Amino acid sequence: MIALALSILSSTTIYVVFKIFTRYNINTLHAIVTNYVVATFCGILLQPNEIHLAQTFQYSWFPFALGLGVLFIIVFNLMGITAQRNGLSVVSVAAKMSVVIPILFGLLYYKESLGNLKFIGILLALVAVYLVSIKREDSLKIKASNFIFPVLVFTGSGVIDTSVKYLEGEYVGKDDISIFSATIYTMAALVGIGILSVQALQGKFQFQFKNVVGGIALGIPNFFSIYFLLQALRSGIFESSGIFTINNVSVVMISTLLGILLFQEKLLIKNWIGIILAIFGILLITLGKW
Repeated sequence: MIALALSILSSTTIYVVFKIFTRYNINTLHAIVTNYVVATFCGILLQPNEIHLAQTFQYSWFPFALGLGVLFIIVFNLMGITAQRNGLSVVSVAAKMSVVIPILFGLLYYKESLGNLKFIGILLALVAVYLVSIKREDSLKIKASNFIFPVLVFTGSGVIDTSVKYLEGEYVGKDDISIFSATIYTMAALVGIGILSVQALQGKFQFQFKNVVGGIALGIPNFFSIYFLLQALRSGIFESSGIFTINNVSVVMISTLLGILLFQEKLLIKNWIGIILAIFGILLITLGKW
């Protein structure tokens, strides 16, 4: 339970940091790349065993971790495109509703239980995520020509969470969580550095120290969000479908409440209804465990 709570806390911190980025006009891409470098070092520092570079290449999970690192950057850029073409509410719903994919994977692949309480709890949680994510009076509007982008964000985000669960269960050893996470972030950092290098050659890159500071502030909670999520998945306190649902819904709910307290955000009635449903959903999933 502690690992799950810390994962939720870390993920919520990420949303707060992104809010601060907007206030101080921090270049998100530049900060993201720095964040991946910082997350890499966190993984190296927390690895309990001595790290041998040649041995890292021999891990069975190594090629999958590289693929995840590339996917991290791709999904991030897709989120940016989706936000520009369809609005923040659309990208928020697409990313957060992607929790459906790891939930279904856990139920179908691992044959996890689905009692009445858990089923109702998951449904309430998904409705809650949708309601809390919409920050406009009108419903979501997506042009047909731009529909592919939220679909890709939904799919990519879901594949990332599902892959993390699968690799954790099938390939990653007990003491390898840190180096596994560091490898993912290393690949993401290398791809990001490549993008920034192209920008520099085109004369579009401008170094600003505040972007580095923002990346450091983002990188630490970003690493621990994955690190503690992996720990929570191994704790056995809930099945993976329950872990992902509680984690995702709690982050949405808490970050929304922090938006009110820290950034004076105003919520619509539908957002408050979503928060109430989220609480009931989590309670039912918890009760469904026993």
